[in-house]
Amino acid sequence: MTRVPSALAAAPAPGSRQLARGITATWWYTVTAVLFIELMLVGAWTGIAAAVDLRGGILLFVGLGGLLWCASTLMLLLDYRHHLDAEPGVAWGRLAVPFVVAVGYGVTAGLLVGSWQLAAMPVVQFFVLLSWPRGVRVRVVAAATLLLIALALVDSSTSGVGVGLPWWMPVIYGAMLPGMSVSSLWWWDVLVTLDRARASEARLAATQERLRVATDVHDLQGHHLQVVALQLELAERLLPDDPEAGMQQLHAARISVDEARQGTRDLAMRFRSVPLGDELANARDLLTAAGLQVDAAIDADADAAPASALGPVIRETTTNVLRHGGGVHARLVLTRTADAWRYEIANDVAVGADIEHDGSGLEGVRRRIEEAHGSLDVRRDADEFVVAVTVPSTSAEAR
Repeated sequence: MTRVPSALAAAPAPGSRQLARGITATWWYTVTAVLFIELMLVGAWTGIAAAVDLRGGILLFVGLGGLLWCASTLMLLLDYRHHLDAEPGVAWGRLAVPFVVAVGYGVTAGLLVGSWQLAAMPVVQFFVLLSWPRGVRVRVVAAATLLLIALALVDSSTSGVGVGLPWWMPVIYGAMLPGMSVSSLWWWDVLVTLDRARASEARLAATQERLRVATDVHDLQGHHLQVVALQLELAERLLPDDPEAGMQQLHAARISVDEARQGTRDLAMRFRSVPLGDELANARDLLTAAGLQVDAAIDADADAAPASALGPVIRETTTNVLRHGGGVHARLVLTRTADAWRYEIANDVAVGADIEHDGSGLEGVRRRIEEAHGSLDVRRDADEFVVAVTVPSTSAEAR
């Protein structure tokens, strides 16, 4: 058996990467970028404090207090991640700690060093990192940048802060903090929007596929049922007066029923004709596009498995994961034993989520597997929902 982590043997097509993992990594890149900017500024102010006064107390407060301030902004960033589309009325209770730390550090460090810019910088950063409604963020960043630049110019002209430094250096620091912080958050917003669009695209693709199948079945069965109804109505009228003609209509109705049955069988074969390896690849791609991290362990001889029995099961269980999963991980397994094939799909579920084990979809899977003389096992563990199907590889139904 060939084991392929997170995918089948073929590489994922462009655009079908694992969004859950990718967007989480991008989030930590965003956090690291913002914290790096803040730490760089704390280091610069510590150096300026050393130039102004070498007493250990001032250096200790500016340096260690700056680290505490940087750590408090992490709370703002975590809140931003979960409140991307903020509405008016921010829950200020969650923001009390970072706000108090920013004000306390800024005012105290500013007084010790003698800098208006240092006094305002932590408070300005606090407001920059809030999740503002659309249209407000640009005005906040513009106002914050102008304020820090103005205070840097005031410091250069009225105090001894930064003696020996060119006047434009604190101006660059003041302009860099709001601009680079908000550019990192803007990049995160773009990635979240793309992630949502891909998830919506995956759900739309599944819905369109169901609608297409439903339309084909409706067109096929609707036509034949209408013809059968007319033929039976005509036979009902002819039988009392012309039994022979009535019997001809009954015979024609039976032929129409056979045609409808054959058409339905042909329609089903259009889906059954897909090799099982392709079915699993499609399931993997659909789950990945929906933002799940997919692990797959697929037998190298997967195309030899009974596609007529397992193909519809794979499609139905994949749809169930998309509709009812609620987690971020999924697992696809297809293994072969001496006389059977075992297919398993599992996904993590949210704690306390209510999942129906006996929905209409799983009931359909159960009937199909029983017709193939196989078995269906549905179970929910502590944090995982698992559907396992075993189909004999030697039975006529399996072939």
